[in-house]
Amino acid sequence: MHRTSKLCFVGLASAALVMSAGAAAAHPRLVSSTPAAGAKVTAPSAVEMHFSEPLISAFSCLDITRSTMPGMVMKGDVKIAGVTCAVGADQKTLIATLRTALAPGAYRVAWHAVSIDTHRVEGAFAFTVK
Repeated sequence: MHRTSKLCFVGLASAALVMSAGAAAAHPRLVSSTPAAGAKVTAPSAVEMHFSEPLISAFSCLDITRSTMPGMVMKGDVKIAGVTCAVGADQKTLIATLRTALAPGAYRVAWHAVSIDTHRVEGAFAFTVK
């Protein structure tokens, strides 16, 4: 291989690596949430999640399940009904409004989000209502 060909190959390989790293970094990343993961809070009526990239509202939402309730024995997680999701004005905040405030117990949030790069990411976190 000629020196010019080698340099051209190295240049193309480097450009491809930089471009693929940039694309991977463009996926939305959860920056923070309210309630925060592991928090003990008082009766929230919404869950807000802040992401690093603008979201597509139609493809981004969450489910909330309750795994414990003081004074009751539960046989598995119970999904909370009446959760409505919307993306905030900044396009980076996912807001889940609840029909009623959450009662005391342990909760798990399982979320999925799609940003303008059209890649779906998902995750989960838990918090407790005191």
